[in-house]
Amino acid sequence: MFTLGRRGFLIGSSGLLSACAATAPTPSLPPIRARTDRIYDMAVCLRPFRAAGPRLDTERLGNTLVVHNYGHGGSGWSLSWGSSAIAVAKAMQASPQEIAVIGCGALGLTSAILAQRAGAKVTIYAREQIPDTRSFRASGAWTPDSRIALTSVAAPGFAAEWEQMARTSFKTHRQYLGLPGTPVEWTDYYSIRTDQPSPPPAPVTPAVPRLDFASYSRSIADLMPRGRKLAPDASPFRASAVYQNEIMVFNIADYGHTLLNDFFLAGGQFRHADFHSPAEIAALGKSVVINCTGYGARALWKDESVVPVRGQIARLIPQPEVRYGLDYKRVFVVPRRDGIIVQDVSGGDMKGYGDASETVDRAESERAVTTLAELFSSGVAA
Repeated sequence: MFTLGRRGFLIGSSGLLSACAATAPTPSLPPIRARTDRIYDMAVCLRPFRAAGPRLDTERLGNTLVVHNYGHGGSGWSLSWGSSAIAVAKAMQASPQEIAVIGCGALGLTSAILAQRAGAKVTIYAREQIPDTRSFRASGAWTPDSRIALTSVAAPGFAAEWEQMARTSFKTHRQYLGLPGTPVEWTDYYSIRTDQPSPPPAPVTPAVPRLDFASYSRSIADLMPRGRKLAPDASPFRASAVYQNEIMVFNIADYGHTLLNDFFLAGGQFRHADFHSPAEIAALGKSVVINCTGYGARALWKDESVVPVRGQIARLIPQPEVRYGLDYKRVFVVPRRDGIIVQDVSGGDMKGYGDASETVDRAESERAVTTLAELFSSGVAA
């Protein structure tokens, strides 16, 4: 069975396939208009990876209790509610009437909303709101153990903590299904294998030994449908092997807008702030602060355990009729409502590791879209 780093999670919980190939006829799928002139946006996200896993401890800055909530690698959106629930529980132990949240990405917004639900008055302090954050540049697929930790470095109890975060997040994400704007939805996903050669993997920059990223998906196998191999006459693609599953997708534009509205409707306030040292956060005079600064924590908290993992996405003009995702020849596709996400994932989990450049490489996205175009122009797609 295929594996594409943590993308293997998308074939089915724990990477298991059903014993029998599906034989029911599969309807034809609308083709994706994969042309480079239909790329209308490209963006780079620096995933904040920590070998030990996310930082969720506390520290004191004078009279201020700081609860950290950052370092989720490629699993920020996927684990946001579960991680924030842990952070907010620690923050509320001090019984604060007010809480300051630093950062307005996925972790900042979910921390702020959960703190409001716990009874605190919340102000978010950040340089930008969600549309301008790195969280907004994510692919939008449910991948809760994507570059979340290293097997050899994670604490012995982290696997259980990860499962708690994943289960809490999964349960909370269900509450956003079916809402106006479709912030969260399920969609079909196909992994397509052909006998044709794939493009050569992109070089890993900088060159580092391949790392043993932790994989915990087996512990939540009951949450996800099991992937299945389609019989040739049941597949919408003419390929040597096609696997089908269903995945959870975050339509980030709608989801971020929904979360921000929920925060403001509950009385939340936003203050523009650009912090350069922890002392400036202590100067806010708040008794409790939840720090959700993501990759920014590397500079702000001098936390060199945060390693950037560069990832670039391209967005094709939306096609409302395309409600399926796929991977083909190291190209990963997520059918978001705000544009079809196309991403080059050659190199697997090591792609972009240690690369802090946020400069868009148009050639990278054009290669990915051109490869995807082969699927619908060379007779592979039925």
